[in-house]
Amino acid sequence: MILVLAIAALIWSLGALLRLPVALRASLLAGLLVVVLLINLTLPAGNPLRAATGGDPRSWAALGVVVALALGYWLVVSALRRRVAARRAPETAPQAGPFSETELTRYARHIILREVGGPGQRRLKDASVLVIGAGGLGAPVLMYLAGAGVGTIGVIDDDVVDGSNLQRQVIHADARIGMPKVFSAQEAVAALNPFVTLRPYKRRLTENVAAALFADYDLILDGTDNFDTRYLVNRVAAKLGKPLIAAAITQWEGQISVYDPARGTPCFECVFPDRPAPGLVPSCAEAGVIGPLPGVLGSMMAVEAVKAITGAGEGLRGRMLIYDALYAETRQITLRPRPGCAACGGGTEAAPPAAGAG
Repeated sequence: MILVLAIAALIWSLGALLRLPVALRASLLAGLLVVVLLINLTLPAGNPLRAATGGDPRSWAALGVVVALALGYWLVVSALRRRVAARRAPETAPQAGPFSETELTRYARHIILREVGGPGQRRLKDASVLVIGAGGLGAPVLMYLAGAGVGTIGVIDDDVVDGSNLQRQVIHADARIGMPKVFSAQEAVAALNPFVTLRPYKRRLTENVAAALFADYDLILDGTDNFDTRYLVNRVAAKLGKPLIAAAITQWEGQISVYDPARGTPCFECVFPDRPAPGLVPSCAEAGVIGPLPGVLGSMMAVEAVKAITGAGEGLRGRMLIYDALYAETRQITLRPRPGCAACGGGTEAAPPAAGAG
């Protein structure tokens, strides 16, 4: 018995000296116990080796049972402690500041920009932007807003992905043909940036829901392709004092402006008080459009949104930028409120900035 205990002590001490894991040292001791038990079970009584190891297998068997129970208890307790520690980890080690280490790395190129910096990136994270349409203009807008770290992005569209969309609507994919565009966009945004939230609204924007929907967002971006919706978006945004960034494209040309009558600019209806005659402004489906053009104008919309939220630079309030892709030309037009405008009144007293809109 003394010999076995001495061997066990030697194994444990050498294991500690060699810094062997506790589990490995316990396994060696268990192996020693099995060997001793076999010696006492197989060798005849009176054998010197059996006598040196105790001579009675019952005592070793009892010891083995006790050790097995103790080891089992230790394993169960250790597992429970690890589980409790994992659950408490977020509470005992809270995230320092508004950004995780992963987010700081992701947004590093913004944070080192003097005009954005940490405060600007925090405003982007706290901002909420609603995008009307997940088509040609909405596709790059959604991707770049998500990439920039805009915390909450809403998108409303009742259409589904069609094969003819993929020539320009780069947020969608061939495998998602037939899927509602808002859910296709949700998948793409989640794959790009898991730190932002995209709220999909699969429905057509109507007068009944517009005001309640717009109220939840700081900034409205209109990428639709029909005048009825554009006038509706402008009217509701002007009524609620929400800045509106709107763009339009056809064939090789596009235009973009920031309509913010609550802060002294004209609204969309000030600039376009009357709908164009039928056929005068054909849709992309009727007249065609060069594939990269929505990407250019949509990216401009995203830039204007980031500037509006962070307060960087000078936006397109009171100006319209017109881009001619065919001849690589741009020009700007100064816009002024139109007295008596039915949508905004044509130059009302400036209201305080909308939350998060810079």
